[in-house]
Amino acid sequence: MAIRLGDLAPNFTAQTTEGEIDFHQWLGNGWGILFSHPRDYTPVCTTELGTASKMKAEFDQRGVKVIAVSIDPIDDHHGWICDINETQGTKMNFPIIADPTRNVANLYDMIHPNADDTATVRSVFIIGPDKKIKLTLTYPASTGRNFLELLRVIDSLQLTAKFKVATPANWEDGQDCIIVTAVKDADVPGLFPKGSRTVKPYLRFTPQPNR
Repeated sequence: MAIRLGDLAPNFTAQTTEGEIDFHQWLGNGWGILFSHPRDYTPVCTTELGTASKMKAEFDQRGVKVIAVSIDPIDDHHGWICDINETQGTKMNFPIIADPTRNVANLYDMIHPNADDTATVRSVFIIGPDKKIKLTLTYPASTGRNFLELLRVIDSLQLTAKFKVATPANWEDGQDCIIVTAVKDADVPGLFPKGSRTVKPYLRFTPQPNR
């Protein structure tokens, strides 16, 4: 069954490189990012895990826990971590789930038969404090994930969860935001004391509220 935006993230218990976890308990009351890998010792995924490891402080700053999943067993994961640390100039600092039975892969609809009927596709799930799916992305095997884009999306998700704004195309943290159409013109000054500008009745901008 496909995982869609707004769905409750399926819970599971699994072995990881940092011990057994109950996924929802591990997430706690914060945000999380789960990203999958078709198997260990794959070149693109090696660079991705290294990149995520080097950027972990950025995720921590935003209160986001990072966890990866691969269908190989724990012993293989530990061997792969040695390679990741060596080749990517880092030290792995978040867990990798072992999923040899493909329980997690099936829960999160990571097996796409038209791409590969055995290995997982390379998916990303951002999960909110309410345990609901806020973003899904699926990448082809040949294209490495852009973790700066994932941070940008998290900044947008966290901002728009607190304020009645949306973020425009190519928005980055600190730039103007769009006032959502549900906000009446009469309520704008009270909600957005930094001011606003109207381009069209449905297109109103305001400085980022939390900056």
